[in-house]
Amino acid sequence: MRTSENSADLVAAEDVLLFANAAITATGQREFRSGALDQQLSLDFLHTYVRVNYRRLYAASLALDINDHNAARIVLGLLATAGEASAEERRTEGRLIAARLARLPPQRVYRLFGEVRRAGINNRRTRAIMRDWLAARPDLGHDAVKYRSGVKTAARHVHLRCPQGAEPLAEVGAFLFRPGKLPRYEHPLLDAWRRAHYEQGAVAELPFTVAEGFAARHGMKRELFLKRAAPRMTRLERLRTHAVTQRPDVDLAAMPLTRLALYVLALPFEQRAARRTELTGALRTAARRAAGKHAGSWGRVHAVLDDSFSSSGSGQKRRRPLAVALACHHLLEVLAAPGAYRGLWTSGRGDALLVRPWGPTPLGMRVLDALEPGPGGAEPDRLVIVSDGWDNAPADLAGEVLRVWRARLDPGRRTAVVHVNPVYDADGFDVRRLAAGVPTAGIRDAEDLPALVEIARFAEGRTGAAELHAYLDRRVALFLGEKATENETEKGAVA
Repeated sequence: MRTSENSADLVAAEDVLLFANAAITATGQREFRSGALDQQLSLDFLHTYVRVNYRRLYAASLALDINDHNAARIVLGLLATAGEASAEERRTEGRLIAARLARLPPQRVYRLFGEVRRAGINNRRTRAIMRDWLAARPDLGHDAVKYRSGVKTAARHVHLRCPQGAEPLAEVGAFLFRPGKLPRYEHPLLDAWRRAHYEQGAVAELPFTVAEGFAARHGMKRELFLKRAAPRMTRLERLRTHAVTQRPDVDLAAMPLTRLALYVLALPFEQRAARRTELTGALRTAARRAAGKHAGSWGRVHAVLDDSFSSSGSGQKRRRPLAVALACHHLLEVLAAPGAYRGLWTSGRGDALLVRPWGPTPLGMRVLDALEPGPGGAEPDRLVIVSDGWDNAPADLAGEVLRVWRARLDPGRRTAVVHVNPVYDADGFDVRRLAAGVPTAGIRDAEDLPALVEIARFAEGRTGAAELHAYLDRRVALFLGEKATENETEKGAVA
């Protein structure tokens, strides 16, 4: 009996790790080697399978570094199947859902609320979660202007009471459900939206995405509009329009590391070379911020980074795999001890700033190079491989090299090896692995690399299911504790 229980625990651990990899990397969009429909069908199966068989672990995955697409799908699945959970499970799920919604971008949450309404999920717990989230929004008037249809859908679904009078919520209700009834609004954004229909000067007062439509209606020149709208842009909006505005106040180093890598790769080679000092400095600053307390703690690190043609991604995820590799390159340089990092690109290039998707994927040859001792004859403490796993020049050489090296040359595991894969393999319901003995984790943002390396060790087979469950419990406790602290801080600031 004990053997069968241990086998069941092992299968459960493998299923949870498989789902975690999918929830981190897959977004239901087209990849280089699979279409969007394949991705969506594969994700549909995984979500249903894990929710039905491991509901507690399915909910606990909200505390992991999964992407927003899958976080929203988990929330929707839990709300739609509340009858399948016990009272205790529903309480824990409610806390996890509330904490995750607080971290999601508001546009993603409003989109989720729309799916909740279309699915007909209207139980008391769902309405309470939606009401609490709406009540916690710092400025519902801003949301009503920027996400008008989303706020309107959510307000209808939870029967949000919008009283008559001059209260802020009453103005939002009039704006959403009785447009044109009030001659003016006390809320500045609501009134700016009213005036923007006939007054160009009010356009710049609106959120950028809303102002763009009014600017086109008024026939405003793009350059003039961007100049006026710049003070109200978010950091990402400033980054997207930087090529047009060339504003000197755009702080590239403040951008998230992977997002910054995407921006760099979108620039022509000439601009990258001309702005080498600026771009390299920004990438290194962002990497130091992402490394945080882990900086310099990984010892000697060698990395194999995939810049083959498949790293070009797809039309929906353009250059995403290459951007993750570039971001990991700079992050690993910070995580390694000073002067103890060596990064090898599959193309053989030595200039990380000028990488581009090109050629086959000779992972095996680069792994051989990476296993060579560094300066002073010292072996690496860690070997990190960032690739989609399609080793094809020659095929499957990397897995064989790592197998023989581990069995014959490093049975004591002096060098830790981990493979992080930014591409979900829809056919395999997981990220593609190099070899059975090589721990593999899915990755979407390079900033999550330290946490993913911790998850990857569970896939190596040297830790049991109990350790994985304990790790998930710690992540849940930390996740809920952090959100409680933040909420208490916000309440204290308001008081």
